[in-house]
Amino acid sequence: MKSLKITLSITLLSALLWSFTTITTTKYKCMIQMTNYTGEGAYVVVSLINPNGDYDQTLYVQGDDEEWYYDITQWWKFQGKVRADIDAITGATIAGGERAINVLDIDDSKINKGYKLRFETAVEDQEYYTKDIEFDLTTENLKAKHDGKGFIRYVRLMPN
Repeated sequence: MKSLKITLSITLLSALLWSFTTITTTKYKCMIQMTNYTGEGAYVVVSLINPNGDYDQTLYVQGDDEEWYYDITQWWKFQGKVRADIDAITGATIAGGERAINVLDIDDSKINKGYKLRFETAVEDQEYYTKDIEFDLTTENLKAKHDGKGFIRYVRLMPN
């Protein structure tokens, strides 16, 4: 009887701990339409920015050649220190006039809480745009179209 109580207590405690550590995320389709620029393909980094303006998480990287990541200077200051494994969230660069569709996995607890989504772009031997697009991470903004200021013409997001 005593061992049954201990087993039941451990099971209950494990279930409670597990329920508090699960993170609910939602997948969003993200279409990036580039401007008609000339030159090499653009590196695009999509990041989650916390309410203090600091990098929280890298959500996607267009451009899989690590040799050029340092050109995305603000993001590299974060990624270069953290060295998070981004292999599963990288894709090819995007050339001028092209578009790419990816899926972003966003933690639901960060929506409507002061976080932002930032799209940074860099092209070899051309400009670097720290905030090609940046907007508040709100329910409404996750269904909207956002215009870029640099190499990105616009970004459109929608729940997957």
